[in-house]
Amino acid sequence: MNHKVYFEFPGRIVLIGFGSIGQGVLPLILRHIGIKPERMTIITAEDRGHEVAAQYGVKFVKEALTRENFRRILDANVGRGDFVLNVSVDVSSIALVKYCWERGAMYLDTCIEPWAGGYTAPTITVAKRTNYALREDALALRNGNARAPTAVITHGANPGLVSHFVKQALLNIAADLGVEASPRNRADWARLSQQLGVTTIHIAERDTQLSSQPKRVNEFVNTWSVDGFVGEGSQPAELGWGTHERNFPRDGKRHDFGCGAAIYLMQPGAATRVRTWTPKSKNFMGFLITHGEAISIADYLSVKETLQPLYRPTVHYAYHPSDAAVLSVHEFQGRNWEIQDSKRIMMDDIVSGIDELGVLIAGHKKNAYWYGSQLSVEEARKLAPHNQATSLQVTVSCLAGMVWAMENPNRGLMEPDDLDYRRLLEICTPYLGTMHGEYTDWTPLSDRERLFPEDIDKSDPWQFKNVRVF
Repeated sequence: MNHKVYFEFPGRIVLIGFGSIGQGVLPLILRHIGIKPERMTIITAEDRGHEVAAQYGVKFVKEALTRENFRRILDANVGRGDFVLNVSVDVSSIALVKYCWERGAMYLDTCIEPWAGGYTAPTITVAKRTNYALREDALALRNGNARAPTAVITHGANPGLVSHFVKQALLNIAADLGVEASPRNRADWARLSQQLGVTTIHIAERDTQLSSQPKRVNEFVNTWSVDGFVGEGSQPAELGWGTHERNFPRDGKRHDFGCGAAIYLMQPGAATRVRTWTPKSKNFMGFLITHGEAISIADYLSVKETLQPLYRPTVHYAYHPSDAAVLSVHEFQGRNWEIQDSKRIMMDDIVSGIDELGVLIAGHKKNAYWYGSQLSVEEARKLAPHNQATSLQVTVSCLAGMVWAMENPNRGLMEPDDLDYRRLLEICTPYLGTMHGEYTDWTPLSDRERLFPEDIDKSDPWQFKNVRVF
């Protein structure tokens, strides 16, 4: 089968990390970017995946990158005009961006990673363990580097792809409401969101993939990186904080630095649950896991005339992972946040299920609208090797971000919200299964107080107070 080559890349590509995402993105890169396997190198801390690298003829280096050795290891593989794709854990994104700029190379990652221990070290304040703080540190790199080699941060499925879903969804809602919309820049998108009356955006995801192997005691099972999920689940719960909110959480904290677009809670995201909705699963409870998009989307859609925003939506992730992962999180919490001794990523053992990933945009005249990808494991396996439903939504977004960066090689530090959503969706959509949009009359107050009275704010169903599960 012939696949479209989006860019003939003359440089080298270095892939850092080779877990489920690294293995899944490799065939997509070789399929859609013009590069020979001998110009690619994989650098990873673990031996897993070496047979996949050998299958494609890509050099495989097993060595963990640390603060002390990363320059020595990368120097032989990264130079001017090359590309570094970072899908690892415990390797500092900020250190790699700086390094790539020194070497004249481009860069992309799926989240802003600190060095090992940066999410949980007791010597680091809670405020500094947030994605808000990591994002502020990354954005500070923009000073004086507007024309540096393009470095795209946080461009996986989410954060990443969902920022493009938000823009397309806003246009769909505007068209259905008869609102003229042709946004050209950040200010236009923010004013459109305000004009539509959007108050709340959930990144609403339900993973129903099922393994033939039941989860065992003392085992953490997931459909993507266990270490990645454990790391972000151990961080404080975070959300973009909207101007419509009337009830500040009693365990909520504001930052005394940066853009001010988000707050955090004094508890882990994996211990915080929220109500949300997707078309197939209907209403369910998800974990309020911290993600970069909750902050960047809220910031991007803020309308400001002074230091205080006139308008900003509340934005947060609401994640129901696979049932095996939910059980793993419950056990993880019961162990006082000590990771289980055994880890397993579901892949070939998956027998059924989908990953339904989208954005639930609420508060407008039609109440709420979900837009996103409904991708089954069967479809994912047909579309790309070494993938299942969850991984493919991430890997194709990595590919699309790389293509955009190669087409725009000197744009400095870029977030997903800064990119051309049309180009990114053009590349991603063939791999996303069914792209679906659906309105719903569901609100967080639907069918509430059936068993007991609750402390809810009936004046506005989309208050965060009504979404959070106590």
